[in-house]
Amino acid sequence: MPHQPTTTFIATVAGGPQIVTFALDELLRRGETVDEVIAVHLSPQADPLIGEGLSKLAAEFSDNGYQGRPCQLHFHPIRRGVETLDDIYDETTANVAWSAVHDLVADLKAEDHRLHACIAGSRRILALLFMSAAMLHFDHMDRLWHLYTPQPFLEHARDGKIMHATPDDGVQLIQAPLMPLGAYFPGLQSLRQASPAQVIETQSRLLDQTERQRCQAIYKNLTSRQQDVLRAFAGGKTPQEVAETLHISLATVDSHKTPILDACRNTWNVPQEVWLDYHFLRDKFRPFLDELV
Repeated sequence: MPHQPTTTFIATVAGGPQIVTFALDELLRRGETVDEVIAVHLSPQADPLIGEGLSKLAAEFSDNGYQGRPCQLHFHPIRRGVETLDDIYDETTANVAWSAVHDLVADLKAEDHRLHACIAGSRRILALLFMSAAMLHFDHMDRLWHLYTPQPFLEHARDGKIMHATPDDGVQLIQAPLMPLGAYFPGLQSLRQASPAQVIETQSRLLDQTERQRCQAIYKNLTSRQQDVLRAFAGGKTPQEVAETLHISLATVDSHKTPILDACRNTWNVPQEVWLDYHFLRDKFRPFLDELV
């Protein structure tokens, strides 16, 4: 029998428990099998709405099931030491929340869980931290979701007054576009004790290194005249200015520009329907060529 990974749905609770059930119901309608739900939250003592939301959410699960399906609910408070964090209001508390979210996602992936995460209905900073953790640890089977709820229906459902939406209510899951950088750069996944600033610095450094390698691969395969044209574009010149600088015709500039852009399209996997022009060359190659000077 092939191994079936546990499918886990992670959501945040900040006083609106219906966000969790709306999103979970939509996943189930799509045919997803969800084995467990993890509700991430701040201190219910500091915010009574969170406590009420957790209670209403717990009432939706009974006997390790949800809506007649096997599904366990787990609460995951964001802790600083032994105390649950009250709020995220400065860099220190943001680092605490980051570590909690990062460790949760990393541990689940280490245990081979397939993950769905909904970033709607929480503190905005918490949603951003989840996105960052997802970029580090998600693979191509995991999904990050936003939940759209029409405003009139949201007002009726606020604070858990309505816990389940019908298809006619207009609630929609929207998949958030996400590049799982950790799948491409496994070294990023080791940043368990790093601060958000250190993670950003490491991501940027790895991406810069990859961009340099791509630029170098293209540049070394160009003719000397094509390299001249590319350097002129990278310097911010327009096609007419390139022609005047190199003392060639505009048609000749275009004849050199076309194969350069074709090589870029292949290297960066740019779809054919996406238009590339000389601005792409400026943006991609200026840092690389500045280093060569």
